Amino acid sequence: MEIGVGLPTTVPDKDGPQLPEWARRAEQCGFASLGVLDRLVYDSFESLVSLAAAAAVTERIRLASTILIAGYRGGAALLAKQTATLDAISGGRLVLGVAAGGREDDYAATGADYPGRGAALDRLLGELKDIWAGAGPVPGIGPQVPRPGGIPLLVGGHSPRAMRRSAKFGTGWIAGGNSVTAYAELVRQARRTWTEEGRTDRPRMVSLVYAHLGPDAGRTAGEYLRAYYSFVGPKAERTASGVLTDTHQIQDAVQAYAEAGCDELILLPCTADLKQVELLATAAL
Repeated sequence: MEIGVGLPTTVPDKDGPQLPEWARRAEQCGFASLGVLDRLVYDSFESLVSLAAAAAVTERIRLASTILIAGYRGGAALLAKQTATLDAISGGRLVLGVAAGGREDDYAATGADYPGRGAALDRLLGELKDIWAGAGPVPGIGPQVPRPGGIPLLVGGHSPRAMRRSAKFGTGWIAGGNSVTAYAELVRQARRTWTEEGRTDRPRMVSLVYAHLGPDAGRTAGEYLRAYYSFVGPKAERTASGVLTDTHQIQDAVQAYAEAGCDELILLPCTADLKQVELLATAAL
């Protein structure tokens, strides 16, 4: 199983000039990927711009949206060009994770339809793949994506519809923060759905987990996550209490997720303190 680390774009102490240095250190420490969360109506850095900054200072590490709430970004044309450009300037390192999302205010802020977000995402993913190939409803906008099938697509969501969306459009499925026991069952469901939808290839399984090491880790992480997830009520407390706050917890989680069928586990930070990169690498790699 590969191990990635998140970019600290949503944490309270995020720092713009420091973000590229976080990316550099993550690559130097040997992480496989840099993940980034996506919110609009929140004090955070924009996801694709942040990945572009990381692309400019790295050479090897994959750049992953984990996940992008693609449905509130309008039609496929602009998003297709943005992601194809990011893939090109990074030398083919972008992995696009997408999901419908659960923040109605993000959709309202852009005038996008929240109740119809699932159907809209289905249409958008099909159009993205066509545009990347140089065809589709807006041909010729470039740059085309030379990789067969276009940019790898991870589709998130726990519902049967989301898993079918993953099988129809994706190269894999991505889960948000879950207990590892719940994740193992979700992996089985996703693989079963792929088989039912006629896919013969094996989906790439990715998951996220919050981690924070060092003094007062539980309090720092808890305050951030209770604020970040305040819109989902009880989940905020569950997420805050589930943060991995010592080396043994991280090592146990890495082993458990690997045994559950995870191909890539991304550790999401709860602070922008650069020392976290080395601490998390020492614990997890």
